[in-house]
Amino acid sequence: MVREKACKNCRRIVEGDICPMCKSTDMTRSWRGTVVVFDAESEIAKGMNVKAAGRYVIEVK
Repeated sequence: MVREKACKNCRRIVEGDICPMCKSTDMTRSWRGTVVVFDAESEIAKGMNVKAAGRYVIEVK
């Protein structure tokens, strides 16, 4: 089973070592809360500064 990681730069949840959104390699396995964004134009996505649909963490530790 692959353990998911969160990108410290854009907070997207990924399975690899490189974030497909921002190309960062600065990852963590420690975070708090998750949000699934279906519409990048939603108020929640705008409030989180999210540019694409996907799974994101609320707080990166």
